[in-house]
Amino acid sequence: MFLEDDELAKLTGYKFKSKQIEWLRAAAIPFRVNATGHPVVTRGAIEGRKEEPAQPQRWVPRVIGAH
Repeated sequence: MFLEDDELAKLTGYKFKSKQIEWLRAAAIPFRVNATGHPVVTRGAIEGRKEEPAQPQRWVPRVIGAH
């Protein structure tokens, strides 16, 4: 689901997390920073798949007498 550390280093060309984050921002690749300060990139972000789950349809009340 996520890139391994060696894959992220190969993608960015950097081993230091600060440089990886800088490169990912410049390349506009979506990522999150985990609790240890390391960037976390989903495989979907690299492979072009959309990782966001579909939003459930919101409930809308029917108003009596409305058309």
